[in-house]
Amino acid sequence: MTQLITTDLVELDQNLGNAPETVIRHLASKVAATGRASEVEGLFADAFAREQKTATGIPGGIAIPHCRSAAVTVPTLAMARLNPKVDFGAKDGPADLVFFIAAPDGADQEHLKLLSKLARSLIKKDFTAALRNASSEAEIVELVDGALADKPAAHAAAAPADAVPVGAGVGAAGAAGASAVGAPSGASTGSAARGPKRLVAVTACPTGIAHTYMAADSLVAAAKEVGVDLQVETQGSSGAKALDPAVIAAADAVIFAVDVDVRGKERFAGKPVINAPVKRGIDEPDKMVQEALAAAENPNARRVPHFGAEEQAEHEAEEKGEHIGQKLKKALLTGVSYMIPFVAGGGLLIALGFLMGGYLITKYADTIVVQNSLFNLPTEFPENAWGPLGAYLGAVLFKIGALSLGFLVPALAGYIAYAIADRPGIAPGFVAGAVAGFMGAGFLGGIVGGLLAGYIAHVVGRLQVARWLRGLMPVVIIPLLASLVASGLMFVILGGPIVAITNGLNSWLSGLTGAGAIALGVILGLMMCFDLGGPVNKVAYSFAVAGLGAATIDNQAPWQIMAAVMASGMVPPLAMALASTVLNKKLFSLAEQENGKAAWLLGASFISEGAIPFAAADPLRVIPASMLGGAVTGAISMAAGVGSKAPHGGIFVFFAIDNFLMFVVSIIVGVVVTALSVIALKRWAVKKTVDTVEPVPVTV
Repeated sequence: MTQLITTDLVELDQNLGNAPETVIRHLASKVAATGRASEVEGLFADAFAREQKTATGIPGGIAIPHCRSAAVTVPTLAMARLNPKVDFGAKDGPADLVFFIAAPDGADQEHLKLLSKLARSLIKKDFTAALRNASSEAEIVELVDGALADKPAAHAAAAPADAVPVGAGVGAAGAAGASAVGAPSGASTGSAARGPKRLVAVTACPTGIAHTYMAADSLVAAAKEVGVDLQVETQGSSGAKALDPAVIAAADAVIFAVDVDVRGKERFAGKPVINAPVKRGIDEPDKMVQEALAAAENPNARRVPHFGAEEQAEHEAEEKGEHIGQKLKKALLTGVSYMIPFVAGGGLLIALGFLMGGYLITKYADTIVVQNSLFNLPTEFPENAWGPLGAYLGAVLFKIGALSLGFLVPALAGYIAYAIADRPGIAPGFVAGAVAGFMGAGFLGGIVGGLLAGYIAHVVGRLQVARWLRGLMPVVIIPLLASLVASGLMFVILGGPIVAITNGLNSWLSGLTGAGAIALGVILGLMMCFDLGGPVNKVAYSFAVAGLGAATIDNQAPWQIMAAVMASGMVPPLAMALASTVLNKKLFSLAEQENGKAAWLLGASFISEGAIPFAAADPLRVIPASMLGGAVTGAISMAAGVGSKAPHGGIFVFFAIDNFLMFVVSIIVGVVVTALSVIALKRWAVKKTVDTVEPVPVTV
């Protein structure tokens, strides 16, 4: 492995100016002069940009400017002992020891581990004292090499008598990797800590070379001083070893000393949390530990927010690698999940608008909201409105809902692109979705536009560009190119065919009557009950809500599809509630009987997931029975022409449901069918064991 530091990279007791900028430029020039960087200005620009994000001075008269740079060809350390000192932003004053860490963009893990190990050694007073007492460049190199090899400092004896190692017990041996580090739970050299004795922490900085690991060691040392067990997960450049879930579960509070997002934050959900920049973990570790202990005892302390299990599962799948089908499914479901709030809120507002302003409010809404107010009520409004006030409020509610629904396709496309390309994909996705909406390509256009924008943004983001362009990539270059290409393709090539397909599908659905409509109801009912909130359920639901914006008095098919989907989705939880709490309790465990009580409300609210505890315990009986009842409900709902102008809410949005009586009848029939089916399957669809009978000798 190439040596990280040589005598040519060391300056002792030199005047390198009075500002961090001049010191960094001088050290960058030394790196370039030794052939370890291709240019001085490129390396200086990257290092100084990092310095401007967060000052690199740390307590003890030390500074560690560092960066990754395309200009660096070999991982390198350059060191200067300054005279006079220069202020690098540490709270205790200027620095006389400056280590410049220069890493290539593609530095290998072993070099990164060594660079991180050196950074951690700099919080040890015996090591820094030896650096200050060194009399030659060769001694500096020997000291650094010894620290990287975990050798004791040769000049430690020359340190002042009061130079007690801050990190005693947290040696560099544990610093080689970006792994979890911790202090012994029984260690205590100071006053006994009050309250809880277990903490966990995560440290991370943008570069992930120096501050990440120094903050970790400083926090561990501070916790040890007060007899607290602190386990740290360092999320740095040389990799990260996640904390044991059992350690996290046992912790009383968590410290996030980070300048970037915490990876896997959902693991700490519900824990009292102290958030601070990573540099504070180096400057004030004792205060952070005390704050964490206080937060653990405070029931009103800020806590790590909870994250959905689905998001965590998706993240873990991504970490392990996915095939194209999984990635496509994840992108589509992400788009749908972000789209649904626009649809749910907008749909309910439209339903309320119809309730107060009458079904003809669509013809009056624009005029009323612009020309009238609460103090100037309209004189022209639908006959079935709740008077002038009802017409005005209905128009306002309808318009807010309609504008909310207008985001359906852009939000779908934008967050499909986000799932593929992260934040740089959002703007191109929204633009492509807006183009799809403008052209009338609808739901299908949003899916195609989102996929195009996401994959184009992903490809553009992976391009290797000049250093001066990198900062512009996520905010200018990627959105510009991805929007231009994706939306251009939608306008020029893809939009027309998608519009034709969408119009054909809408015409077919509008013309469905009799057996065709019933068959569609059966299919939707089967899909809604197949996986109870899973991907198939979401596809059916998304298909229904996407059509709501196209529904009119003359074209009520989208409302009928929405009603069939909602009614079918209510069947499984209601049926499980009926079977487990009324018809035959003995076939269900006590836990299932308790779940059945809750399932009454969940089912009535159209929350299909209320049946999941039953399906998880007995999938081969519960799911087929649910699908049978859901198919019956979907068929009856479509045959009776039931319509729903609201996308969610179950029986609680009765005012938005046409032919509410048949809506209820279809649900009751499906619930009874499912409940009786699951009871029958539990009674008779039982695997019988075959007894082996040993022949008995017959004596005559």
